[in-house]
Amino acid sequence: MSTTLVAVIVALLLGHFVRPLAALRQHGWFVAWLDVLGREGAAFRSVALALGLALPLAALAVLQWWIDDWAYGLPTMLLGLVALFYAWGPRDLDLDVDAVIEADGHEARREAAKPLFPQRDDLRIEGGPLVEAVFRCALWRWFGPLFWFLVLGPVGAVGYRLVALAAQGAARRRLPEGQGRSAATLLGLLDWPVAQLMTLTLALAADFDAVIGAWRSWHAEGIRLGLGHLEAAARASVAVELAEENAYAADGPAQAPALLELRDAMSLVWRILVIWMGVLALFVVAGFVG
Repeated sequence: MSTTLVAVIVALLLGHFVRPLAALRQHGWFVAWLDVLGREGAAFRSVALALGLALPLAALAVLQWWIDDWAYGLPTMLLGLVALFYAWGPRDLDLDVDAVIEADGHEARREAAKPLFPQRDDLRIEGGPLVEAVFRCALWRWFGPLFWFLVLGPVGAVGYRLVALAAQGAARRRLPEGQGRSAATLLGLLDWPVAQLMTLTLALAADFDAVIGAWRSWHAEGIRLGLGHLEAAARASVAVELAEENAYAADGPAQAPALLELRDAMSLVWRILVIWMGVLALFVVAGFVG
């Protein structure tokens, strides 16, 4: 079996079933590194983002190249496993969604939902915003690192995570304002192909017509960056799922509508991941992935 597929499967299993290991995903070193480069008066302030990304990724690329032919690919597989595990998350999406569903009361639910809105202050405990948040977080935490790992190996997975850190949260605050915007633009460019593939997979995993219709409506004015088409497709898919559930349900909904939409959004994200893994396995069998 391909070392790539083995690394992906083991990283996913460790992240999901050995959750204490998530404490190893520490990114404070990168925040401190950007702080040094972006500090007022620092010699490298004008190129803090480029230098902050280039040096650690160059070191990782050299290591990735150096061990490429060692010991029948075992060191390469181990490096890929460590890199993908490190880039995954860093928070567990399942646990964050469950915390919102199980929270008691509106204020507790708002507090539990904060990790799902890392870039936004307009946190709303409503069906549409929660569905969009789940899919955005799934892209940033799962599918972005996975896609770039499959394209570029360990450098791709870690590179995506470092760009996401530079574009969001504490790491962005260490950068000059203009470079913070550049980091956000770079993250948008990295997210664009991933979001397109997620939307296509969602069409296969849910209602094809609803997803394609949402995708066409979003792009009616031309191809645009952003995650709007993925968010629109997610809302349309969840609406179809709930309509089908209500058609077969003997009783009314057991939970608030917003929480039902949140639950179905998480279910659809899992379906997308399963399809991605199935396609990767087919590529391995066909010999397209080494």
